[in-house]
Order: sequence, then structure tokens, then C-alpha cells
Amino acid sequence: MSLIQAIRLSCVSNLPLHATIAGTHATIAGMHATIAGMIVVMMGCWCSATAASPATSGNSSSSPSRTNRISVYPESVSLHSARDFQSLIAVLQQADGTTTDVTDQVQWSVQNSKLASMEDNRAIPLANGNSEIIATLDESTVRVPLRVSGASDRPRIRFEKDVMPVLTRAGCNSGSCHGASRGKDGFRLSLFGFDPTGDYHRITRQESARRINLAIPHESLRLKKSIGAVPHSGGKRFGDTSDYYQTILEWLQDGALADDEALRAKSNNAVTDDSLKATSLVLYPPKAVIQGQGAQQQMVAVATYADGTTRDVTQLASFTSNNSSIAAIDDEGTVAAGMRGEAFVMARFGTHTVGSQILTLPKELQFTAKKTNPNAGYIDRLVDRKLSLLRIVPSGPCDDQTFLRRTTIDIVGLLPTQKEYEQFVRDPAPDKRARLIDQLLQRKEFSEIWAMKFAQLLMIKSTNQVSYKSAFLYANWLTDQFARGVPINKIVQELLTSSGGTFSSPATNFYEIERDTLKTSENVAQVFLGIRTQCAQCHNHPFDRWTMDDYYGFASFFAQVGRKSAEDYRERIVFNRFKGEVKHPLTQKKAVPTFLGAEQPNVRGKDRRDVLAQWLTSDDNPYFAKSIANRVWAHFMGVGIVEPVDDIRVSNPATNPELLEELGHRLVEYDFDFRSLVRDICNSEAYGRSAETNLTNAHDHRNYASAVIRRIPAENLLDCLSAVTESPDKFRGLPLGSRAVQIADGTTSNYFLDAFGRSKRTTACECEATTSPSLSQALHLLNGDSVHRKIGAGKLIKRWRNKQKLPSDRIIDQIFVRSLSRHPNEDEKTRLIEEVESSEDQTAALEDVFWAVLNSREFVFNH
Repeated sequence: MSLIQAIRLSCVSNLPLHATIAGTHATIAGMHATIAGMIVVMMGCWCSATAASPATSGNSSSSPSRTNRISVYPESVSLHSARDFQSLIAVLQQADGTTTDVTDQVQWSVQNSKLASMEDNRAIPLANGNSEIIATLDESTVRVPLRVSGASDRPRIRFEKDVMPVLTRAGCNSGSCHGASRGKDGFRLSLFGFDPTGDYHRITRQESARRINLAIPHESLRLKKSIGAVPHSGGKRFGDTSDYYQTILEWLQDGALADDEALRAKSNNAVTDDSLKATSLVLYPPKAVIQGQGAQQQMVAVATYADGTTRDVTQLASFTSNNSSIAAIDDEGTVAAGMRGEAFVMARFGTHTVGSQILTLPKELQFTAKKTNPNAGYIDRLVDRKLSLLRIVPSGPCDDQTFLRRTTIDIVGLLPTQKEYEQFVRDPAPDKRARLIDQLLQRKEFSEIWAMKFAQLLMIKSTNQVSYKSAFLYANWLTDQFARGVPINKIVQELLTSSGGTFSSPATNFYEIERDTLKTSENVAQVFLGIRTQCAQCHNHPFDRWTMDDYYGFASFFAQVGRKSAEDYRERIVFNRFKGEVKHPLTQKKAVPTFLGAEQPNVRGKDRRDVLAQWLTSDDNPYFAKSIANRVWAHFMGVGIVEPVDDIRVSNPATNPELLEELGHRLVEYDFDFRSLVRDICNSEAYGRSAETNLTNAHDHRNYASAVIRRIPAENLLDCLSAVTESPDKFRGLPLGSRAVQIADGTTSNYFLDAFGRSKRTTACECEATTSPSLSQALHLLNGDSVHRKIGAGKLIKRWRNKQKLPSDRIIDQIFVRSLSRHPNEDEKTRLIEEVESSEDQTAALEDVFWAVLNSREFVFNH
């Protein structure tokens, strides 16, 4: 068919085909050669748009001009007993922003050598007093304050403070070993030591004669298996000359005592000795920019305990990297640079996990930084600073047509009309992009998009326990809140504190959709704080700071929510009972209401939800504003600063922490009206960049060096398709012509929405609404009736030809402008006109062109 060939030859500016879609279409092509030919044409040949172009080369650095300087970590040293020591590291920070570990090159000394000695880079206490550790490299000298106390004391080995960290470091209580839910080889420990009381009992009381031998401590099975002296399915964990071995042996020689047996005999509570509990952990250096594959950087982990003492726990912490191909870290805390990129290395000790940012660069990389506009806003300053550190040159700005289409889809979920297109591209004013953003933010569709997004997170839908009327009223209440510009913190406050009937007070449906107290607390943390607490329900979170105490303390805020029937059987009444508690499964005691990562408030005589809502939405909350800002950023930029957006944790760090912090600060400053935040984002150079990449940013997808090509979400895509073809859909409970984003009940859908990833609204996870390509999408585009039916029902081609008497070239122009927000280029237009005019049925040929354009990647994706 010559028309198909013409389209194939004409589509020279299509985006590259995604691997999944490509494979799908290749399969379908064998079944439907004619149709597949047109789709592959329109969906697969945007090759020129992302071809890598040479990066600018040069010798200048992106970093601010400064001289080399040495930093020593930790910045101060405190030694508290004869057992104590502290390793130090020295980092040379060079003028170009790169860092070098010079620990082995530094000369270490103590100003008063009677107080401490230096064994290589390790400080050892000798006598009590204050002094300084001196680090000298060439002509540079750094002095580190030193304080020694208890130099003659050799405290007893404690089970929780000393033995448990050895078991964790050796992997004995990991999920693949004895920390599994059923243990291993007949022996179980708590996962990562979250239950030291229970672990002490299992080691010393369960089959005690088998695991420990107090008469001959070094013959204890606990030790012999660890050093591989007897068969052990976990293999050898450490040697008999190691500090780990000596720690456990000394504890056994001392009688394998509990930390305070008298107190433990009276209660199941953990010992409250302040010297046992690590309250914080720091990993040094906080960031490093390593140059050259194989270059190394030593890390040092320091814990602080509740009694104020510090401890070098580098030998006891567990180290991991979120990208070992870029920065691998070994058990000793040594980072080795790999391929170019960015990684975060983490240290876990006790209930604490902390991380450091590691950037790795090729050695002697030539780079000329983009000059940041001196009038640039905070977003571009922070984004450009990060790109400069990574030696990435950002793409240039996109053209007006692309910006118009991208912004209109993102802000209102629709395509610009032909009139809007013509007005915008002809407008010569330099501020037209800013004015466009302001105009779009005032449209009701902006509110409807965000009401839909939060309706997904709040799981608004009818169920056996939530009537259709309740779901409908709940969704309309949420839409009204956004339409009236109610700040997001006020919306959340009303949701959490709502009481009354689910008809008269629709926000109370929040407590009807999920009635389980623990699930409710999990959803609140995930949706409004971006924190997934689920892992802490059964054990302390292995990769974050949250413990079982945190989990049940937070859940107890919702323990007193009551429900009863109303006069209408479809309605329920939600109220505060002022009674009801959550029990901690380990202690079987009532959990005390506790803010996540914060204090225990006074809730006596108060509705606990009021107390929680005030804290959660306060300006000082360290999570709420940043979590909301991150969701807004991800919507417009295609990927969050933390991704996934609802999984903010130490082991899933922000790619640009300073930017995330500033966005959260700005949202607070704007009184939580995120229209202002959207305005900042859309007016930034980072948002307005082209999707065309260069050699430096072709593989970067997390630092906003180029626009992220993303498929339009299901509801928005259907609305765009309906608007372009002037063929609306009919949805349950809504009049004909209503848009998909206006659907109130999550159970209302159609095949198109399901195929293109509409949220099922079964969980509070952002991931339920997907934009990934799939086989069902390709099948529906090829064989489904959505596109073909809408073209026929809208009758646009017939109207343009028969009523308006438009020539074929004008019709082709209108198809492209309505669908793609651009005119066809000369080659496209010439060949298409030739094929259409040589066809026996020109109306059908033009409808074929329309069909192919609507099936193209350029239509389906926002770029």
C-alpha cells in the first residue's frame, strides 16, 4: 500500500521506539501487516530527536575557584575508656571539586603525646585530659580537638552493646541466616538484632549446654561454628585472632551475663542503661567526588550513645552501596570507584542507617561547565550545581511547540487547541512561556488532575463497605478542595480529624475505606510523609531508622477511631471513642502515641488525631512538605528527587538533597499552595529543556540534564484522544462529555483505561498508576476500536472536506497541529499529499493519516 510507505518515509522526527513496544509491534506485524506498518512507522522513527551530539570540550572546571584544602573526619575525637579508639581519615578537596583520600600520606601526631598515641591513623587513649590531634600534609596542617576520659577503665563486655553488633556484622541475624522468620538449622535470632532480650535468652537459655560452655568458654559452639572449627552451614564468619572473636570470648569468660540480670528478671523490658543505646550514627566523609576507576575512599562510621559517649563502629557497621558498578564498598568501609556516575554508600549499625553521596568521574576528564544565568532561580542554581559536579552538560531549551504541548499536558491534562497553538507560536513576547503557565494554572482542569492523583492515593472507590454515594461525595469533596485553592496542609488536617456521617462529612470516608488501625497508620505515613513503615510491623526496619516502637507508637494515634451505623444503611458515622489502645507485640504493653522520629505528645483527654494532624502538617515537620514537593516535582519532571516518591528513606536517598530541602522550604513559604511551587518548576530552565541529549547526559536520567520522555497517564491520554477527535466518552454517574480525570469512583473504568495503567486504587502506593508500555496497549491500539471509532464518530475529516471544503494539505496541517502541536515538515507534507491525492477515496486516506498519527509515539508520549 503506497500510503503506508509514504507515512514511513515521511515520519523523520519521531522518538525512538521503546524496547517493549518495539518487540510488541514486531510480533503484531506478522498478524496484521498493513495496520502494523502504519503504527511502526508513526511510533518508531523519531530517531533524530535523541541522537547524541558532541559535548563541548575544554579544561575549565565547573566548581567555584578555590585552592586545595584538607578536611579531617571526624571533626573532633572523644575517647571514653581503655577499650576505646577512633580512626581518622583525611580528604584532599581539590580546586576542581574532586576529592582524594590522603589518609596514608598524612603525618599524624598528638600535641600532648602523654594523653594519646597514634597508630597510623588510629587514636588510642593513654591518660585523661584535653589535647589536639595534628594532621600534616606538605604545608597544610589540620588540628582536631581531642578529649580523653576514663583512660584507665576497662568496662565489662555488654551483650547488647558489644556482642549483638558482632552477631549483626558477621551476618548471623540476617534474613538469609538465623534472622529468618523460622531461623536456620534449629536456631533463630531476631532480624538484625531488633529483640536483644529474646536473643540473649535464645543464646544462653535455649539448649544452653549446646551453644555456650562457661566451664571452657573457647569450646562454646557459639564460637567454634563462627570460626569454622566445626561444620557450619554459614561457613567461617571470622578468625580466632579477630576482635570479634575476642569480644564474644571475653563475654563468655565473664559468665555470659545479661546486661542487668536483676532488672530483666523483673520485667521483659529492655534495659534502660543509657550506655547501651546508640542514638545516632554518622558516616564520614559526607560526600566524595572520586576521579579515576579503581580510586578508593575509606569511610569511617561513628555512633553516639544516649549517655553522650561516642564510638568508632567502622568495624561493626554493615556497609552497602545502592550501585556497586559505580561505587562498591567492602566490609571494611573502603569505597572503590567504578564506572562514571553517582551512588550512595550506606552504613547500618543497630537501628540506624546513614549514607554518603559518592560521585565517580573518569580520570583527567575534560569539561566546560554551562554558565548558570546570574538571574536564575533556586531550582536552576541547585540543578546546575549538581550537573557541574557530575561534569554533565545539560541539553538546550526545547522549542516553543514542544514547550506548549508539554506544559499543557502536565498542567491541565489536555492538548493545546489549534487556536491556542497559533496564538502561542505567533506571540513574540519574551515572557510568553511564563504567561502560558499562569493561564493554565487558573484553569479548573489543574485542580481536577490533582484531585484525581490524590483520589488514587486515598483509594477512593465503592466497595462492600463504602457505598457508591459515599465514594462519589468523597471524590467531589476532594475536587472542591483543590478547586477552591485550599492549601494541601488544610486538606490533610480535615481528612485526619474528620468526624460525622460519610454523607454529611465526606472526608470521614477516609476512615471507612480503610478500617484497620495498623493499615491506616501505614497509609498516612506513606501518602503524606513518603515513608513506608510496613517493614517495622514485625521487626525493626532493616534499611531505615524505623523500629517496632516507632510503628506501634504511630499507629496508636488511630486506635480510638469509632464507627457506627447511620439512619441510611449506606451511610456510616465516624467518631472519636476516647478509648482503645494498640499493643506492642513484643512487650504486650500499650504503645504510647509517638510522632515518627519525634517526641511523645500529651494526648490525655484529646482526640489523638487532632494532635497528630497538627504535628504532621506543621511547618517544622521534616517530612510532610518535602514529601508533597517531591510528588509535585516528579509529576512535572518525570522522575522524583526521591524515587519512588513514597519511599523516602536513608537507603533510598535524594539525588539532590539540597533541591529537595529547598522545594519543601518553598512550599511552606507559599503556605502549602503548590500552584506557586508548580509555577517555580515550570518556569525553570530544567523543566524547559529539550529531550535531545548529548554525549555527557545521554545516560543520565536522575539529574534533569534533559527532558524525560514519558507516556501520558491513562486518564489524560484518553481525554486528549477524545478532545482531538471531538468524540467524548460516557462514564458511570457522569454526563456525556465528562473527562476521564473526573471519574469519582475508582471501580468505574473501561478497557482503554485499564490497558494504559489506570490505578486500581487498592493500595496507597503511587506505583498503582503506571505509564509503562505493555502488550495489551499495543494490541488495543492495533485492534481496539478506541481510535478508529472516535475518528469515525467525531467526523472531523468529513466536516473539513465536505462542509469547510478544506484542501488536503490544510487537513493534514490540522491533523498534525491538533495531535502533535506542530506542523508537518516539508518532506512529510509533500509525500502525504501525493499519496492522499492519488488515492481513490481521499476521505478514507486522510482518516488513515489521522489514525496513524494518533497511534504514534509522538502522540502517546509527552516529550
